[in-house]
Amino acid sequence: MFSDIEVGIFIDELEEKIQVINDGLLILEREENNQETIQEIFRAAHTIKGSSGIMGYLNMTSLTHEMENLFDKIRQGDISVTSSMVNVLFEALDTLKALKDEVTGDGQPVDTSGVVAKIRGFVDGDAEKKEAAPAVSERQATANSSSQERQWIEIGEVEEIVLREAELRGFQSFQVAVDIAHDCQMKNVRAFLIFETLQQAGDVIKSVPGAEDIQEGKYDTGFQVLLVTKEDGDRIKNMVITISEVTNCEVQPVVLPGAEVFVEQPRSSEPGVKLPEIKEIKNGTANGNGDTLDKKATKTVRVDVNKLDNLMNLVGELVIDRTRLNRFAEIFEGRFGSDDLVESINEISNHLGQVTGDLQEQIMKARMLPVAQLFNRFPRMVRDTAQKLNKEIDFVVEGKETELDRNVIEVIGDPLIHLIRNAIDHGIEMPEEREKAGKPRVGTLLLKASYAESHIMITIQDDGKGIDVNKIRNKAVELGFYDRESVERLTDREALNLIFRAGFSTKSNEVSDLSGRGVGMDVVNTAIEQINGTVEMTTALGVGTCFIIRLPLTLAIIRALMVTLGKQVYAFPLTNVSETIRIADNEVRRIGNNEVIVVRDKILPLVRLGRLFQCQDCAEDTKMFVVILGSGDKKIAVVVDTLMGEQEIVIKSLGDYLGQVSGLSGACILGDGKVALIVDVRGLVKELGAEESAYAAS
Repeated sequence: MFSDIEVGIFIDELEEKIQVINDGLLILEREENNQETIQEIFRAAHTIKGSSGIMGYLNMTSLTHEMENLFDKIRQGDISVTSSMVNVLFEALDTLKALKDEVTGDGQPVDTSGVVAKIRGFVDGDAEKKEAAPAVSERQATANSSSQERQWIEIGEVEEIVLREAELRGFQSFQVAVDIAHDCQMKNVRAFLIFETLQQAGDVIKSVPGAEDIQEGKYDTGFQVLLVTKEDGDRIKNMVITISEVTNCEVQPVVLPGAEVFVEQPRSSEPGVKLPEIKEIKNGTANGNGDTLDKKATKTVRVDVNKLDNLMNLVGELVIDRTRLNRFAEIFEGRFGSDDLVESINEISNHLGQVTGDLQEQIMKARMLPVAQLFNRFPRMVRDTAQKLNKEIDFVVEGKETELDRNVIEVIGDPLIHLIRNAIDHGIEMPEEREKAGKPRVGTLLLKASYAESHIMITIQDDGKGIDVNKIRNKAVELGFYDRESVERLTDREALNLIFRAGFSTKSNEVSDLSGRGVGMDVVNTAIEQINGTVEMTTALGVGTCFIIRLPLTLAIIRALMVTLGKQVYAFPLTNVSETIRIADNEVRRIGNNEVIVVRDKILPLVRLGRLFQCQDCAEDTKMFVVILGSGDKKIAVVVDTLMGEQEIVIKSLGDYLGQVSGLSGACILGDGKVALIVDVRGLVKELGAEESAYAAS
């Protein structure tokens, strides 16, 4: 049985190779004779075959063996790539993903016989089948060249003493030379697997190059180790040579000179007991200078994401305590003036703030992942969708290296799927239609990620036909959202935003597995707003449509505007705050039974938050503080008692006991230990959105 670490390494490598095959097949479909891509896919299949064979996953080994055979024939020129072949290879790739899920316990047992037979049909149908063993040939060639010029490890005095003591205890010593395929893409991982295999058989006491260089993949096509073991040489060679991408392994016994080196009293005279030197060396790998390398000092570690979440919660507690300490410093300064005690508290508070900020930033970075992990899913989806709709699309992806909180990445997957599918289905025209309009047959779809101050911007842009505002208005009347007179009073922006309403679809009696049910854009808007993001849209008829999603870098700690209502403190997420103003009581107008104010010729519904939350001790002044809140293109004005200023807060759930409370989205702890409630801006704006439209129509 293999350890969790070994299985984890295998899964990581498998996911990387699956992505290599996926990207390669997409290229191969456009460029059938791209030899570099053919070689990459062949090597990826070969690597999966080797590592899955070692791990004992025979179905995966059998499938990748057939893929390897097919690509061997392709690269030899015996078989040409066809569209039907690429479809079968994508089916094989999906099967590989299912087999990976089976390994991780997330899927059911998979039958590979069908797709294996399809691949074998391509191999047998074109040319006489020949045994595909490129790796063996490579091993033989490498073995011949390496054995002629092999420079073995020089054994120094320290190593000789250790080897002699080991010999007294019944151990054997070997020089092991390992050669790696010159095109190996993960040399550090490959070296780690080799060292793990050797450590199971004995103890590595020296390596050339040094262990740190090997660990970082800084070696040419191989390395050598000095091994102490009770296994024989053939056994060692067989263990190493079966590792994927190992092209050759030579094992040579170490023959020490006669009794030239005097060995002092052994540290253990009990038979079968390892010596302390060897036992200590087993915890690490010796480098070229005879030093040992602790395996714990690796560049990366696998950490359960729940531990990172717990660390983020603890940092949140530090943020709270930092705020409380600032509050105490203010109280002391107000009572005693500026003395040594107050200065010391301020110094401690400032230092704690700096350390907390740095710690928060580092943990946030540890939680962040490149969006490539998400974006890599979409080229295959675009290819399949375009093929199903008989459209020709050039899918351009930019900014894969942009990093985003893993929790945000998990949320935005479905919205991006909806937007991309809508761009293909609704936006980009059929090739013939594009030609008539003077456009290239091939439509362009851009997916881009970039940073913008404290946010991430994700852009989905197509060069299709754009969105017809009049068609949106007509559909709104047809669906009963508005009457004709009201819908004509809507601005173009307000009309376009109707596509985000639940149940709205421009498809006429056409429901497919891609669109037509009127749920896609509503899902997009709701999901993005739930993580304090926004969706912006621009469109031009005949030119195309662009959606821009703005997302926060993290969901745990935000900046907020703090206000008071009576004795209670409330927080508005700063991303939803447009501005703050102060108005007189006579500036409030009424439309029907509702209060409104006019801000720069825009009618905004006025919400007295004290009345909404049934505050008994709220101030009723003739001069009122008003916070303008927005979500999407809708805005409302909220009356509060006082403005306290901006503050960094840690979002806390209201808990299962309180559950969902109307108008509130969470809570936070203030510097004095009291609880402030976080206002659900999105819910308030959504609830009052229909009223705002009614004012505009009156």
